[in-house]
Amino acid sequence: MSDARKLSNELVSAHKSIGLPVHIKIPRIHVDAAIEHVGLTPQGAMDVPSGPATAAWFKLGPRPGEEGSAVIDGHFGWKNRTPAIFDNLHTLERGDKLYVEDEKGAIGTFVVRELRTYGEIEDISAAFASSDGKAYLNLITCQGVWNKARKSYSQRLVVFTDKEIE
Repeated sequence: MSDARKLSNELVSAHKSIGLPVHIKIPRIHVDAAIEHVGLTPQGAMDVPSGPATAAWFKLGPRPGEEGSAVIDGHFGWKNRTPAIFDNLHTLERGDKLYVEDEKGAIGTFVVRELRTYGEIEDISAAFASSDGKAYLNLITCQGVWNKARKSYSQRLVVFTDKEIE
């Protein structure tokens, strides 16, 4: 069997063992929400959830719990002061736990390793990449000051988490 075919079979097998993410819980900040599945915007950026109460998993990357860096984003600072799912993401601390349930009912546990803030135009591609064979889940949201002209916040917050070993 060729190396490419073997790798392909391993990837298919990994996808079968971890279902699509459907729900996220972050007890410390009272998040208990459904997860949408998103791809890219026409401009080539990761798309966002449809509203303030749900999160969105980047379906072009790994599933939470698979090898690599899975990414989930959520809104911050929704219009008319409506609470948004990741308004309090910045209050998470190293060691806090979060949980992702998949379509099969399996729950993956992730532990916060680090919070990092990026400027509005700074490269955050590190949130989407890893090559050490481990499973990560990185949460992304906006923060900072709203720029009305650009319709964007001045910063991005990434919470890097590690899959808890069972």
